[in-house]
Amino acid sequence: MSLHEILLQVDSFPAQHCVLTGGEPMVANGIHALATALKERGKHITIETAATIPPKGIACDLASLSPKLSNSAPDQRLPAFWRRKHDKLRWQPSVIQEWIEHYPYQLKFVISSAVDLDEIDFLLHELNRTIPPMKILLMPEGISSETIRGRDEILVEICKRYGYRYCNRLHIELFGHTRGT
Repeated sequence: MSLHEILLQVDSFPAQHCVLTGGEPMVANGIHALATALKERGKHITIETAATIPPKGIACDLASLSPKLSNSAPDQRLPAFWRRKHDKLRWQPSVIQEWIEHYPYQLKFVISSAVDLDEIDFLLHELNRTIPPMKILLMPEGISSETIRGRDEILVEICKRYGYRYCNRLHIELFGHTRGT
């Protein structure tokens, strides 16, 4: 879609909050122009990003940074080159620091088990910044409601214990594992 077509679509809804997401929105051609145009329309802009690409001054009201944990590694169906590239690029502390220094932010981690907390602690320490617990969201990994329900009880307890926020995969609950949701 062109920028004009996207804006026409946005203008057809009364919502004031726009989330720029998608695989990785920061690689999309024209993402800065889109964010600027949305801001000019008075929209609240959340950018949901893996935080591997610097913001470069993009219009943004909330940076929802979702760095990938080691549990996100591609499986054996992808060539080894892609798995190595993913592992090398998935954690970019200097890029995350740039986002959190210039924008209101939250850090969202997709969790497959409580063991992932050790990795999160290590990564947060590596940022060399004090991150308030309320800015950390934990989301259960899963593409089915059954898998999510099997993980959410543990995550809710972890969130209560550490002061983190729980983040459900509402799109899975509402629409299942389908593209475009």
